[in-house]
Order: sequence, then C-alpha cells, then structure tokens
Amino acid sequence: MLSITSKDNKLIKNIIKLISKAKYRKEQGLFVVEGLRLCTDAIRSGASVEAFICTEEALQKHADSVAELENYADYSYIVPSSIFSAISDTKTPQGVICVVKALDNKPQFDKINNKYVLLQNMQDPSNLGAVLRSADALGFSGVILTKDCCDIYSPKVCRASMGAIFRVPFIICDDECGFVKDFNNGGISYAAVVRNGISITDFDYNENSLVCIGNEGNGLTDDLVKACTYAVTIPMRGNAESLNAAAAAGIIMWEMVR
Repeated sequence: MLSITSKDNKLIKNIIKLISKAKYRKEQGLFVVEGLRLCTDAIRSGASVEAFICTEEALQKHADSVAELENYADYSYIVPSSIFSAISDTKTPQGVICVVKALDNKPQFDKINNKYVLLQNMQDPSNLGAVLRSADALGFSGVILTKDCCDIYSPKVCRASMGAIFRVPFIICDDECGFVKDFNNGGISYAAVVRNGISITDFDYNENSLVCIGNEGNGLTDDLVKACTYAVTIPMRGNAESLNAAAAAGIIMWEMVR
C-alpha cells in the first residue's frame, strides 16, 4: 500500500474534483464512494475500482475488509487522517474511499413481466438515491433517468442508495417521450400524476410495466403524460396535497410488484 503525505498530491486533488464536480466525473468516467459498506458493495458487484484510499486508523479497525479492498483495487494508498478529511464528504468519516469507474450495467428490455421506473428531471440526490434503493428492494429490472436529472454518480446519490447504484441497472435517456412510446409496443406505461388519474390499485401490472415519476416541484411534463398508456394517482385519505417524489415512487413501485 503506497503512502500519500501531502494534500497537493495529484490523486488527492483529483478526488476533490470528482466529489464536487459532476462535469468532471463525466469527463473522467470516474466517481467516488466513501464508507466501508459502499466500498464493499462496489467490489462485490464487480465494479472496476481504480484506487482505494484509507487511513491508518481504518486499517487497524477494519483489517479484513481493508485487505479485501486493497487486493481488489488497481492501486491502494494509505493517508493520514488530516489528508483524508480533505477528501471526505461525510460528517463522521470511516477512513475508507474508492475511486470507481463509471458503471456499465444497462437494463435489458426484451424480457417478459419486467418492471421499470423512469425519473424525469429529478433534482434531489436524496430522492434519486431513495428510488434506486426501493427499486433494488422491490426487484425492479431497471431505472431510466432523463438527461436533466441530477447526477447519479454524486456522493449524495450513492450514499442515499445504500449501494443500490451497484445493483440496479440504469440508463440515461435523451428522449423520454420517444422511449416511452417505444416501450408501449411491448408493455404498458403509467404516468404518476397528483390528481385526475386512475387509482394505482385498479391495475394488475402483469405485463412489462413502466412507471414515470416527475420533478419534485412540477411533476411530469404534459408531453410525457400523453405518451404514457395511463395516468395514475395514489389514493390519499389525509389532507396532504401531494407526496414526496421518492415516497410516491416507492408506493407505486410496491403496488406494481405485490
């Protein structure tokens, strides 16, 4: 394991830019995950880990896990806590970080009775991570993101997904209306709307099914609603006018697989 003792080290500067800049992550084809669980999820999913960085304290506290990560990564480094704090994006760092190559785990759309969720212009990284986590828990076959969604490789998305980013296939779509229209040739699509849709409980979801969830503030665009086979609404008995986007997605996704 190589030692890094300066904050001016090229790798340290690179990690700081990868954490803070979505454009740089895209250009480099790399992203950063922090914490023992996420790093372990990365290697157990078969992701390509370019670099592993840990502190001496982490090495002593998590010897077996650190050894596994060290052996898996292309390069491994040990840094003092003072340097690790410069690259950490968490309040209570565990002293473990991986630099991971962009994932290549696209969904397959040629199977029978698969379930998918499409997210249009979702901006909150915590919401996106939560949807990935729900998709993982409920066995969804894939997540489709429109190009104006927040960056799926941001540290906040990765943390909120609880490792689901490594297990759930996903693609970024340039033309969501065209995608949905193509999907309708072999499946049924559902647009989640706040009101005036058919209740989500009125369907059996036995065919290839795709649910579209919109932006946190504005919902789905009219064009995407029109492209879908049905507009659906979650029945609500209380006084709330709407649900958080991730909560709504979770409810509809559960209804689709129950």
